[in-house]
Amino acid sequence: MGLLDSVLGGALGAIGQPGGVSQASLLQAVSGLLSGNANGGNGGDGASGSGLAALVQQFGQGGLGVVVQSWVGNGANLPISAEQVQSVLSSEQLGAMAQQTGLSYSDLASHLAQLLPQVVDHLTPNGEMPHGSTDLGSMVSGLLGGLLRR
Repeated sequence: MGLLDSVLGGALGAIGQPGGVSQASLLQAVSGLLSGNANGGNGGDGASGSGLAALVQQFGQGGLGVVVQSWVGNGANLPISAEQVQSVLSSEQLGAMAQQTGLSYSDLASHLAQLLPQVVDHLTPNGEMPHGSTDLGSMVSGLLGGLLRR
């Protein structure tokens, strides 16, 4: 259903079926990160706004501002490595998602490195952050509901 469903579905399709983990659990982990519901969602750094805004801010504070702004803005998305993902996301965020998916930190970070540029790009049409965390939250809820019915 909706934008987030097509974005995450397309991104998961592009990286293929993650070995040893269901797409639903990876999708749920990414959705939690984007909606600010993952443990340590704001990284304890005082980031405000939606999970997406906090995530963009967290990557910026982690020295990857140019990279994350390429995802938000128009034009080509700069790539990110699994190591860069691990350096920016807190151990609490990675731990919660790793536990949820059953993936190791390094495997999870590898999947996130492939997913996050595409997802952030599609969630920020015309180079603008979505207005209001409620909109993103409803997209995440709709996405999970649609996926679990399949």
